[in-house]
Amino acid sequence: MHNPGTATPDRFPAEERFAQGAQFIAGRLTRGTSGRTHAVTDPASDEEVLTYELAGTADVDRAVAAARAAFPGWARATPGERSDALHRFAEVLADRAEDFARAESLQCGKPLKLTREFDVPGTIDNAAFFAGAARLLQGQSAGEYSGDHTSYVRREPIGVVGSIAPWNYPLQMAAWKILPAIAAGNTIVLKPAELTPLTSLLFAQAATDAGIPDGVINIVTGTGREAGEHLVGHPDVAMTSFTGSTAVGKRVAEVATATVKRLHLELGGKAPFVVFDDADLEAAAHGAVAGSLINTGQDCTAATRAYVQRPLYEAFVERTAALMETVRLGDPFAAGTDLGPLISHVQRDRVAGFVDRARAYARVVTGGEAPEGELAKGAYYRPTLIADAAQDSEVVQSEIFGPVLVVLPFDTDDEGLALANDTPYGLAASAWSRDVYRANRATREIKAGCVWVNDHIPIISEMPHGGYKSSGYGKDMSAYSFEEYTQIKHVMFDNTAVAAKDWHRTVFGDR
Repeated sequence: MHNPGTATPDRFPAEERFAQGAQFIAGRLTRGTSGRTHAVTDPASDEEVLTYELAGTADVDRAVAAARAAFPGWARATPGERSDALHRFAEVLADRAEDFARAESLQCGKPLKLTREFDVPGTIDNAAFFAGAARLLQGQSAGEYSGDHTSYVRREPIGVVGSIAPWNYPLQMAAWKILPAIAAGNTIVLKPAELTPLTSLLFAQAATDAGIPDGVINIVTGTGREAGEHLVGHPDVAMTSFTGSTAVGKRVAEVATATVKRLHLELGGKAPFVVFDDADLEAAAHGAVAGSLINTGQDCTAATRAYVQRPLYEAFVERTAALMETVRLGDPFAAGTDLGPLISHVQRDRVAGFVDRARAYARVVTGGEAPEGELAKGAYYRPTLIADAAQDSEVVQSEIFGPVLVVLPFDTDDEGLALANDTPYGLAASAWSRDVYRANRATREIKAGCVWVNDHIPIISEMPHGGYKSSGYGKDMSAYSFEEYTQIKHVMFDNTAVAAKDWHRTVFGDR
């Protein structure tokens, strides 16, 4: 590894932490063997934080072999034993909360107050939840459903899980994939995004320090095309879990089909934010700003399409734009910063391209530019509000993944709900109304895996997260995720020791 000498040590000493390598296999850090390197860059300053050796296919093979070797022992552990290990894990995560918060802010450009107050506490809560949930993994009660036979259902771990996580929430996505999988008795190989490997590696080290056996959690940091595809197609990987874009999700499904793997896909989103004419305008405007700008808009559940009933439309546009203009961009480690940079200059330019093309057919009310001065070194982009775009336009239909909110008017409730459903995506949505009947209709008719009422963006460990339509299938978090990471076995006993003979006689006659 190479120390570029530019990272600020009090932010997070990445070079010191990962001197042994940026792969975590069988309980220890090691170097990748692809022969190629990759730089982790601070998107707020465009300065190099760490250069590491990428994983190649041989590293994936070693990680899968380690997970496969650890599987029998971990799967045989009692639910109580796995629960105790996860409780210890949650305690280690809590003890190291500041390290995780700083590492996440450094590699992602998230404001430190966001990682301290949301990302890290949410991860610790996830670990505590699955520590308890591990004891509730069960089949169904026994019963006699066919003559003198007793049947019951076993719920069993699947085996080695190969997971791929995105760069927008690297710590939380590692937790969402690793925790339910290992709580259910599986072992796992996780490939984080090569842009943001730091907290996934810290997460695996914390698990080992908490006493989770070597090989249960393995991290391979490589490219999607090499390490990712090899992991998905590996014959010893029994299940693939992927979070990322719908386009890449289709490729993951294609590769996984060759070995008939179970698939869990959490893909893109284009969340509608439906404001009815009886809504609290001030609450809705504040909710729109928070919901659209969370993580600089790099969130699959972020509010991206605000549909506002005509009587409130202009007032909503005006108030939301005014609130956006008060959002403070700045150094993620500064206390007064509300919004950090996008993950990279490439992503910033992609977002700017959407906005620039929209000027030909819509109204850019505020934002729509990168800041000048000191912030110009980073991948910053001002909060942007676009009004009056057509429903079939690019900014309404495509996932921008940046701090951009598009606002469109509607007249009738029927029209507003129809517009909300008029994209290929269905991950999240929100409805804003004081009328319980109106809100309830919206929660019923909007096709999305989560529909908030008079709020947008909060999630909790006890409730499932996952999409409809092109946003994928399967659930993260909650007890429902056990259904993703377990398989069902029917067990049947002959209670008489003569049933087989009787069955033989029925089928073949007396012999």
